[in-house]
Amino acid sequence: MKKSRLAISLTALCFFLLIFSSCLGVSVDIAFDQKGSGDVTLEYQISKTLDALGKLDGNERWNTIPVGKADFERTIDRLPGMRLTSFSSKEDKNDLIIKAKMEFVDLNSLMTFLDASGLRSSFSGNARSGRIFFILNEARTQSNTNLEKLIAEIAGSYSVKLSMIFPNEGSVKITNSMGRVLADIPGSVISTTGKKVSFSLPLYSVLSATEGINVEFRW
Repeated sequence: MKKSRLAISLTALCFFLLIFSSCLGVSVDIAFDQKGSGDVTLEYQISKTLDALGKLDGNERWNTIPVGKADFERTIDRLPGMRLTSFSSKEDKNDLIIKAKMEFVDLNSLMTFLDASGLRSSFSGNARSGRIFFILNEARTQSNTNLEKLIAEIAGSYSVKLSMIFPNEGSVKITNSMGRVLADIPGSVISTTGKKVSFSLPLYSVLSATEGINVEFRW
């Protein structure tokens, strides 16, 4: 695997988990009102091993995960409709833990923040009635037993969490690339309907999903 695949941008932070060399967990909480404005709270854990790799001489370009307030400010300043309202960081024995809260003026601004390329997500409708679709991991035709073992070791206890609070009732659905609902992923917790919906998936399950994993929100 080429080391250049360690490169991760902030705007793809929620959906970069298919990059098998990544070693972290991410939690995203989004809330918006009937005008489409709201806030997003982002928390992620970066393995100290991964962070150290990015600091090796000549390797700075590999690790583009924002770990400082200045990193976030520079990125947010380039995203119209987004504003950073708070930032904190701490570390434990194994991880750096970054938490940032941002405000967005409309759902288009939110989508640009989450996926600037637009290749892994789509939004239709408006704040009162709409649909957001994400590709967490694309389907692949071949599996690699050795790679899957490596993923299991890397992923550890990390998870992917995302919640959304709507101005009215909404739903979330987890499917594979063929549209089949994935309701029995081991270790997952999914709240499918209500004004607040959410899911938590083990990072390993996301990375090793050969049939792909998609997420659809409706409200």
